[in-house]
Amino acid sequence: MIGDSDTSSRRCWLICNAASGSNDDAAVAEVAAALAEAGFPPERTFRFPDEPSPAPEALAAAGVDLLVVFGGDGTTHSVVESAVGWDGPLLVLPGGTMNMLAKRLHGDVAATDVVGRLAPGRLRTTRPPVIATRHGMALTGVLAGPGTVWNEVREAMRAANVLGVVATTREAIAWSVKGPKVVCAEVDCGREDGYAAITVTPNPTGLEANGYYADTLGDFAGQGIALLNRDFRDGPHDELGKHTRLRLVCPDGEPMGLLIDGEPFEGGTEEQFHPATLEVDLVTTIDES
Repeated sequence: MIGDSDTSSRRCWLICNAASGSNDDAAVAEVAAALAEAGFPPERTFRFPDEPSPAPEALAAAGVDLLVVFGGDGTTHSVVESAVGWDGPLLVLPGGTMNMLAKRLHGDVAATDVVGRLAPGRLRTTRPPVIATRHGMALTGVLAGPGTVWNEVREAMRAANVLGVVATTREAIAWSVKGPKVVCAEVDCGREDGYAAITVTPNPTGLEANGYYADTLGDFAGQGIALLNRDFRDGPHDELGKHTRLRLVCPDGEPMGLLIDGEPFEGGTEEQFHPATLEVDLVTTIDES
């Protein structure tokens, strides 16, 4: 769903996270300057997670006309989820490692380039499809299975922890091969013995699932890099179809590894997913390029 938002008063709040991949003080200053030049000078800047994301009531009471989040997928997930119930526009800027939602909304461009596209009198907004889970919504996707352990390698790399990267990489390869696999429980949904990882992504026609396997250690060593970069298409996989609902099961009866928008959650032996529509207006500029 696409709409327009009037921005005549232009009261702007900015949320950033210094722990995100490309979100240091200099980058935040550049974004703030770009917003000011576009007519949206940030009135307040929140340093997430030390400062919590403002609730809908606070945004409404302050008369905020534009809420901006400049961070990675995890930060964006928290901010967007906190904003549910607010009727103003939210601008997602790429400030992390993968920036999956920002790319959907704006394409693969820099944060300052996105700001430069903002129209002077209106903002084009959309409410994109998302995934409903028992843990909350997934804006960009879900990853389930022992392959989620590669997230620990990614975190060690982001922290520049060389010894941690070596240790977690060894553990990730071993666990990806030996850990309890995950099965797609729908009809004609891939291998009966399951997968090292299953991804679920939202699109306008439902949920798209792909299964990633590790027949050999060498296969998964290569696939691990793909998982680490969250470019799942580079790994060996099976297309598991599109669904109006999806049920994933761990046949071993063990809790499954689970990442939602790249952040870890405590998975159960079974998880169900349904398509939904986001109840927040997100600014989109992909047609303004």
